[in-house]
Amino acid sequence: MGIGILSLALIAALAAIIWNSGLFRQPPTTGIAVLPFENLSNDREDASFADGVQDDLLTKLAKIARLKVISRTSVMGYRGKQNTRQIGNELSVSHVLEGSVRKTGARVHLNAQLIDARTDAHVWAEEYDRNLKDIFAVQSEIAQKVAGQLHAKISPAEKLAIRRPPTVDLTAFDLYSRAKNLILTGGYRYTGRENLLKAADLLNQAVAHDPAFFQAYCQLAWTHDWVYFGGFDHTPERLSLAKAATEAALRLRPDSGEAHLAYAENLYRAYRDFDHALVELEIARKTLSNDARVFELQGYIERRRPGGSLEEALRNFQTAVDLDPRNFLILQQAAISYDLVRRYAEEEALLDRALALVTDVETKVQRAVVEFDWKANTKPLHEVIDEIRGNEPKAIQGVAESWLTCALAERDPNAARSALEAMDQDSFDSETANVSRRFIEGLIARMTKDYAKAQSAFIVDRDEQDKVVRAHPDDASAFSVLGLIDAALGRKEEALRESRHAIELLPAEKNPLFGPRTIACLAIAAAWLGDKDLACQQLAEAIRYPTAPSYGHLKLMPWWDPLRGDPRFEKIVASLSPKEK
Repeated sequence: MGIGILSLALIAALAAIIWNSGLFRQPPTTGIAVLPFENLSNDREDASFADGVQDDLLTKLAKIARLKVISRTSVMGYRGKQNTRQIGNELSVSHVLEGSVRKTGARVHLNAQLIDARTDAHVWAEEYDRNLKDIFAVQSEIAQKVAGQLHAKISPAEKLAIRRPPTVDLTAFDLYSRAKNLILTGGYRYTGRENLLKAADLLNQAVAHDPAFFQAYCQLAWTHDWVYFGGFDHTPERLSLAKAATEAALRLRPDSGEAHLAYAENLYRAYRDFDHALVELEIARKTLSNDARVFELQGYIERRRPGGSLEEALRNFQTAVDLDPRNFLILQQAAISYDLVRRYAEEEALLDRALALVTDVETKVQRAVVEFDWKANTKPLHEVIDEIRGNEPKAIQGVAESWLTCALAERDPNAARSALEAMDQDSFDSETANVSRRFIEGLIARMTKDYAKAQSAFIVDRDEQDKVVRAHPDDASAFSVLGLIDAALGRKEEALRESRHAIELLPAEKNPLFGPRTIACLAIAAAWLGDKDLACQQLAEAIRYPTAPSYGHLKLMPWWDPLRGDPRFEKIVASLSPKEK
């Protein structure tokens, strides 16, 4: 008997060891992706209804703070795909929810199944055959059961939000679902004017059917804001429409995170009211911990507001990418933030992910520009420009600025003239200043030692820039450019005064995104005027900030030529060169 008790004790101890080793314990949930539901209805127009069912389920699950839920933009590309392990790996989640919807008259048949993406095991599955008007109650039931299977604790407030139907009107729900599909067509890749205006029309119809349709008002506010922000209708009337939709959402649910997110979007996109937008975002964040848009918007605000933190912007973009890993626009914008803090390896990785989703000419060029900035290597940029000119000549206009940068860096005046001719705008962002076409003509003339032509170009340009400064006396960039022109004309006193005034208007410590550019412009002006001491002193100050001129620009661009060979300048350039690992 003693031996038997001892054996049982040994077995129990061994079982405990095995259990603690994790061999039989279920790994913790890392998140869930709600895949597009298959439309089994005979009517193809019911596809938007199936997408609406998926969207509402995803929205309900996203209300649960303890559960990571992938945004809809990132899951739509998996429509009809079955490899759940691959999907789980690509989205960094442990589970996927998939299903199908069949609508027949006043009845709806809904099938849902929860799958462990790590093992392909079916964790839970259920079928529902209900009256169509009960569809929202079914979705609430599914969301709660899935949360239970994933052992996600739900607070009373979250349970209430999950149970609340989006609308009482199925026609309004269908209109809303069709509008969201239009907006999401490009994966938020700068949704085009036509789709935005169609979406606004559908959403207006939706709220006409149900004036209490809260989510439709939030989406309508977002749509109007983007029509205005994108320049498709930059009018006071469009602003009024956005404001009215935002106010309607706040009136219907003043405590809702979605309403405060819509308000924050409106404050940022329409009015550039950064501080108030941040206050609204903080309220939204309390109930929208799974909404990538919250973190994306905070990233934009931190990147642009005076005194904002580029590192804080980057952290928010990283969270947005985690929640929406296949959103082209978020990947692209996160890459830009990596560029601003000179973390080029991470920038390239994100651009590669974006290009795997969409073959986009501008992003291909942006990817090549990283090698230019990081390693002073013009070859990838030269090659991609040649490829675009040969295969997609109509697209060259959109990347002509990068072509011009490459041509100037390679000291190729003919290519520079061709790039300048291809540009569809009258200005060129040189990384340090937004200069005019005439300014570049003067610079090219200087490169070819045609000093008379250069002088003529700069004189004409000065007259035009003087008008800009008079019209916008608080514009630091305008004064920086005027300082550069006067430096090119040898007007030392005026050039230095204007360049220093630009720094006073936009100090780098208050605006780390654009402020360092004014310091760099003073350095260029001083270099052109032969004051190498001042030039190197100002450049050393500028490179304290990550948004100062890159290694590639200092190494290759012609405006720094007067400093080449100066040990102080060469030391600064070397300090920015890529380091061997």
